[in-house]
Amino acid sequence: MTSAAFPVPVDGLHHLSHETRVITTPWSRMVRGTGLGQYPVAYDGEAAARIRHTFGLLAAKGVDDAYTRFSHLLADFALNVADPARDLRRSDLERDLGPILDAVRAEENPYFRVMAGCILMDAVAKLRLDRSLLVNSVTDFAAETLAVADTIEPDRIKDENAGRHGHYEKLSAYSAVFLAFGQLGLKDRLVIGRRNHVREALGLLEKIPAPFFRGRGGSMLLSVIFLLGHERYVTEDGRDIVKEVLSYLDRADELNLPPAFPQPMSESFVRIYPLLTMLNAVALTGRAEEYLTHGRDRLAEAKDLMARITPVERTHMGLYYLIALHNLGRLADQVPDLDAFVEDIVGQWVHIDPGATYFLNGIAYAYVVQTSMLTGRMDLVGSKMLERLVDGFPDLDRTDDDRINRPYPFAYTLNVLGEIGAAHLLFEPRDAYAGATPVEWVVDRLSPGGRDEHRLYMLNHALVSYALRLRGPARGDTPLFREAAFAASGE
Repeated sequence: MTSAAFPVPVDGLHHLSHETRVITTPWSRMVRGTGLGQYPVAYDGEAAARIRHTFGLLAAKGVDDAYTRFSHLLADFALNVADPARDLRRSDLERDLGPILDAVRAEENPYFRVMAGCILMDAVAKLRLDRSLLVNSVTDFAAETLAVADTIEPDRIKDENAGRHGHYEKLSAYSAVFLAFGQLGLKDRLVIGRRNHVREALGLLEKIPAPFFRGRGGSMLLSVIFLLGHERYVTEDGRDIVKEVLSYLDRADELNLPPAFPQPMSESFVRIYPLLTMLNAVALTGRAEEYLTHGRDRLAEAKDLMARITPVERTHMGLYYLIALHNLGRLADQVPDLDAFVEDIVGQWVHIDPGATYFLNGIAYAYVVQTSMLTGRMDLVGSKMLERLVDGFPDLDRTDDDRINRPYPFAYTLNVLGEIGAAHLLFEPRDAYAGATPVEWVVDRLSPGGRDEHRLYMLNHALVSYALRLRGPARGDTPLFREAAFAASGE
């Protein structure tokens, strides 16, 4: 039996929502909390119970930080709004939003406070609730969140690249805030008045020294700016910031500021990652052909790098590559045999042990499964693959680093299994966990209060995304995304 029978919400590239085309990968959702709740499906009481059960397990483990409280409250709020058996009045919504706002404001880390605020604004838009719940004569939560972004200081991210980011975190925060403003129909606020926040955010690009982070972070900011219709600020005063970022990527050897990864990655991986994200941003412009030949043939460069990265790295980058080409209208000429390409990427699962490392191997299956879904090839995802993925988390006890970061791949796994209707595998007793369920086992082995696992917040994102997906297919793309244009692909 294969998972082809799973009720997947997407069955090919031509059925992708505009939000998925703009915010494609699990990285954006799990790491940055951007674009949660994609692929909405009908409300499912069993799925809602799983989400609430997981938050209950975290509470029992003593995980009660502000960000987890916010996530728990928001997930519960989204489930209540989505539940067709409940008929919530305006007064109910206002009452339930109060503790959520309190939890956001209790978050001491300014970046996480901004991230929580943006997730909340995005959720209100996706649940089709009135923005006056957050922006009214008494409260202006949008302005409040934007003000917090001002307080984010450089080089505060605590990961393997600590001290190398510059203003990367602040740039990412502005990308999220701008998108949230757009979701609430407030995009003009960003450029009218005493400050032009779009200009200010673009100015941060020059304060990100590493080409990798400038390209990856800049691509999301540029995508959001194009989505909002503020592209004139990208090319004003005789500049073209898209070209500037592409040219900066070309200086990687000269600058010699490579990023660090949890596991060793090839030089080609370091180059292709920011390039592919920039190509996706280019797809939202009306000048794709000009950008694709700026400095060099960017599609030829991408194809060459795809051939040079390792097979396991291709499981990560394959999804980025295919969506960028699809959005550019260049998939057919760059990948003439799409089936063979996807079969090669997905087929790598037999050679990859998902429990070998938390990053390179640990999230590879999530990318493989999502690539299968988005390209309409769920026939390639079988029960053996999923069982190997679900049973792999005990192996991450091999090193302290893998153990502490186990929530990272677990969040990716919960996210993607929810998307393909297979999340139940994480909530059923399994032999690999001595009869416990995987979610119980993983949460039980957190440090007291989850204080050592600095990436535990990703599990919160997976749960909130799962909850938002249950809002129903009628609540698909918001007006902001429905109006997105991919000029290069003729759409």
